[in-house]
Amino acid sequence: MSKPTPGQQMTPEELAARKRRNLWLALALFGFVFLVGATTVVRLSQTGMGPGQEFYWHADN
Repeated sequence: MSKPTPGQQMTPEELAARKRRNLWLALALFGFVFLVGATTVVRLSQTGMGPGQEFYWHADN
């Protein structure tokens, strides 16, 4: 598939292929963001912080 010039219209097949690629890219990016978020939540929950224990940084410093 050649790159369209500014005055050239894309065919319906090319537009459909672009839409499919964009959909899969969006799903992959969403999946990656979800995976990173889930990993972060799991790792933070495994720190073993109980009542009275502090995290390793403070926002008030």
